[in-house]
Amino acid sequence: MRDIHEVFAALGRSRFRSRFRLAGKEAEYLEAKGLPVILDHARDFVMNRLAESNPPNDGKQTPMKNHPVFVAQHATGTCCRKCLEKWHRIPWGRPLSEREIDYVVSVLRRWLIQQQACGLTG
Repeated sequence: MRDIHEVFAALGRSRFRSRFRLAGKEAEYLEAKGLPVILDHARDFVMNRLAESNPPNDGKQTPMKNHPVFVAQHATGTCCRKCLEKWHRIPWGRPLSEREIDYVVSVLRRWLIQQQACGLTG
């Protein structure tokens, strides 16, 4: 796994990844439910959609909208196993460890908090 500060610096240089912002109904949902609930959702999504060694529909399993975590996953390169390998150096072809799941959730948490801190939600 990469250092989280390195990852965010690299993501900031990506035209595709850096264009994501939390707004509209996803931002409203985060504000209504609160960060702890959304992070519980994040953990569930990671465990159910990414943790397998070769998830079904890898590269297409994460929608682009309709939940703040989905937006965060695309913004942070945690949307599929191929992106986890490219951006975070987490190899695919084997299940995610508990430590890797915790890391992915921490990356999502950081991005969501940054969105809130910048006033980009709501």
